[in-house]
Amino acid sequence: MTMRRTALKPPDAQQASIANVAERAGVSIATVSRVLNGVANKASPETVAKVRQAVAELDYRPSSAGKSLRQKQSRLVAVLAANLANPTMAAIAASTEVALRKQGLVMVLCDTHDDPDLQDEYLREMRAQQARAIVFLGAVASPMLDMMRGGSTPLIFVNRRDPGDPDGDFVGIDNAQAGRDVAAHALERGVRRPALIHAPLASSATRARVVAITESFAAAGCPIPPSLILGPPEREHLAIGYAAAGMLLQNGDQFDALICTGDLIAFGVHRFIEETADPAPPPIYGFDDNPLNDWVAPWLSSVLIPYSTFGQAVAELITGDLVGTDRQRVLPHRLIERRRS
Repeated sequence: MTMRRTALKPPDAQQASIANVAERAGVSIATVSRVLNGVANKASPETVAKVRQAVAELDYRPSSAGKSLRQKQSRLVAVLAANLANPTMAAIAASTEVALRKQGLVMVLCDTHDDPDLQDEYLREMRAQQARAIVFLGAVASPMLDMMRGGSTPLIFVNRRDPGDPDGDFVGIDNAQAGRDVAAHALERGVRRPALIHAPLASSATRARVVAITESFAAAGCPIPPSLILGPPEREHLAIGYAAAGMLLQNGDQFDALICTGDLIAFGVHRFIEETADPAPPPIYGFDDNPLNDWVAPWLSSVLIPYSTFGQAVAELITGDLVGTDRQRVLPHRLIERRRS
């Protein structure tokens, strides 16, 4: 006579235990533990399949806290963004979340608003939560960052380099080369006296772009006058661009192009020019190439930064066994030319 095992009634999803999974799969608790931890090298493929099926049927989720204590490693990855109002930050965060989820990791997203005190508050909390890694989408110098640098928690810097260690783990583009590319494009099209509008120079990305652009124009025999290099002390990039355009027009300085270190700055510049009813605005350049540019900014030529690929590079730095230059992921960029309307 064939014996049939009585089907177990699935327990409440919150109450399912590793013992429930073992009973459902017909294996030992130790076998379930090995399968869940990826060390089931002695289990047959059939056994692994049974365990995974039982986990799915019971909606079993291992205790992250217990696993963290045993392995001294959490599934939690903290992403600290400097300004989530900036679409580029949101794009990087979305890409990172997808890549981390594929690795079985969980992302927690915080906005530091470029504030060192707030950044430190989040760093203290993430250290208390034993975060697997901390990813900075635009870090600022802060005491807690100095304290954690070189510690057991990996720190990964995206877009901007580590403000205290330029050789730290990094994902981004070659901002100096991107600046040179913009300058070369403008020079080839006859631009000789551009206005350069930039975000705060505390950002390594902004500094690299500004230095490369000014050096390129100087090398071409047409240095940019100091009066045409503007970085108004506004908090938001849109406001920086709007204020700088007003200053340029108020001062009456002559310029034949506007080069902005970010697309949002360029949007602010263009808004002010529109409001002054200037019938023939000069060429405008930006960085980021916001996905909406083709729809709302056909007048903006911009450096396309592949933010959608940043997440995979971040995940590889967290989960991969990489050393040396492999910890510096410099991704390709290209200038997208648009005709002004």
